[in-house]
Amino acid sequence: MGKITGNQLLVKALKEEGVDTVFGYPGACVIDIFDELYKDDTIDVILPRHEQGLIHAADGYARSTGKVGVCLATSGPGATNLVTGIATANYDSVPLVCFTGQVALPLIGNDTFQEVDIVGVTRNVAKFVIVVRDRADLGRIIKEAFYIARTGKPGPVLIDLPKDVMGTFGSEEYPDSVNIRGYKPNTKVHHGQVMRAMKALHKSKKPLFLIGGGTKIAGAHKEMTKLAEILKVPVVSTIMGRGVLPTDHPLYFGNIGMHGNFAANEAIANCDVLFSIGTRFNDRITGKLGTFASKAKIIHIDIDTAAISKNVTVDIPIVADAKEAILDILELAQKEPALNVERWISMMESWQKSHPIKMEDAEGNLTPQMIIEAINKDFKEPIVVTDVGQNQMWATQYVELHGNRQLLTSGGLGTMGYGFPAALGACIGNPGREVVCISGDGGAQMNIQEMATAVVQELPVVFCIFNNGYLGMVRQWQDLFYNRRFASTCLKYRKSCKGSCTPENHPCPPYTPDFVKLAESYGAQGIRVTRPEEIDAAFEKAKEKTDGPTLIEFIIDSEQLVFPMMKTGGSINEMIMDR
Repeated sequence: MGKITGNQLLVKALKEEGVDTVFGYPGACVIDIFDELYKDDTIDVILPRHEQGLIHAADGYARSTGKVGVCLATSGPGATNLVTGIATANYDSVPLVCFTGQVALPLIGNDTFQEVDIVGVTRNVAKFVIVVRDRADLGRIIKEAFYIARTGKPGPVLIDLPKDVMGTFGSEEYPDSVNIRGYKPNTKVHHGQVMRAMKALHKSKKPLFLIGGGTKIAGAHKEMTKLAEILKVPVVSTIMGRGVLPTDHPLYFGNIGMHGNFAANEAIANCDVLFSIGTRFNDRITGKLGTFASKAKIIHIDIDTAAISKNVTVDIPIVADAKEAILDILELAQKEPALNVERWISMMESWQKSHPIKMEDAEGNLTPQMIIEAINKDFKEPIVVTDVGQNQMWATQYVELHGNRQLLTSGGLGTMGYGFPAALGACIGNPGREVVCISGDGGAQMNIQEMATAVVQELPVVFCIFNNGYLGMVRQWQDLFYNRRFASTCLKYRKSCKGSCTPENHPCPPYTPDFVKLAESYGAQGIRVTRPEEIDAAFEKAKEKTDGPTLIEFIIDSEQLVFPMMKTGGSINEMIMDR
């Protein structure tokens, strides 16, 4: 058996794991790894302009392709710049393997230049973290990292690589199997629990499926749609589960939660059996816990045992992979008659009709609904990536998902700055696919430096910025609950405003930056849209540019709010419908 360095073994391991893309930023402690990658022509190394942009790009790559995203950063600040992205991926169960450089073993703990205990820093925001202290363990640790990242409830794994360990010669062997004591993810379905669930469904008069992101991660779109159709049971979703059923399917009634559909939230409040698949029941969908689905027997399928009855007490737990469980349920459902719940569906349809998701006419001005409906019309099967804030909520209300359309968004952590770099990762992972990013003006500036990455990588991402001049979601809360005291949310505010916002006495200063000029300074195409009749032409112009990104700034009114909205601390069906 030949001897190779740890750096060489890492590159070999990546190839064995089928990695074709690494999102990396070099530095002293990883320079030798980059040198080995440079010698190999099978792995594409993407150089973003910031490590946070790097990990969000890897995240978007992983979500859109189903592959493990791979990150490589140096020690110290390079590693700590990954932390927000690791937490983002952890909340949303995204499989990432992050390699960080580390100072040599004898220097650890000595306040060495660019030394950080990144394992300690990330322990609580990653699925698994480890530092490699022995060259003999390197191959096994890498193999286990990829296995842990992609199996069970997927998530990010971090491997810290001391420089001296990686420079040491050792075996070139890379394991072909994994056997981790104490980590044996269960995917098998307990048939007895499935039988109990089916029995409860057939006794119900008002059954409801609640679909979460775990169903999407499991790739159970077709199976879940078929199950709903066979049983004739209506379906609602979390924003992370949106798109499992086509959004135009007659049995789909929209998102639940903070900004959910009226019909969907009312259905949760009135159903007698809630069959939830792949959601952890976080506070943004439950509202006041004591009143959530209080009339219902709750069935919960989740691959993570810890998620069962963590927030909402469950009557029938089923710990299993969502797709495997749905297939088992389908087998039973095909042998039994559909449920007779026409009156229940009719009731939900009446709620949908009486309280549709619709923005008021803005008297000739742009509305987010107009823009998103144009995206639905002008792009055939796009990957739509959102940032966080009002733009995200509007997207999850109006983006149509069917066929191969995808929606990527930071759900659990709500990370501003996620959208644009994640869109770049999705574009890299899906060459030839249309990728559209929807962002607010605040979130857009958090990783705007990745415009350079988009230009040099020639990525034709359409970057839509909804510019209302504010940090819009916080402003909405200030509008509704803080007597319109817009503290630190106006992005036009300057020192000369002298602490007050009275445009009638002090005209608003210009917005900073000029997004169109900023895009052009990077070598991208910049377009500004101020009227509804300009939307389609802007998208057509963007689609014509196939060798780089287009930034489209949409000027919208700051008074446009996201409705419906669940009352703070209220029940899921206590909703504010308008001002």
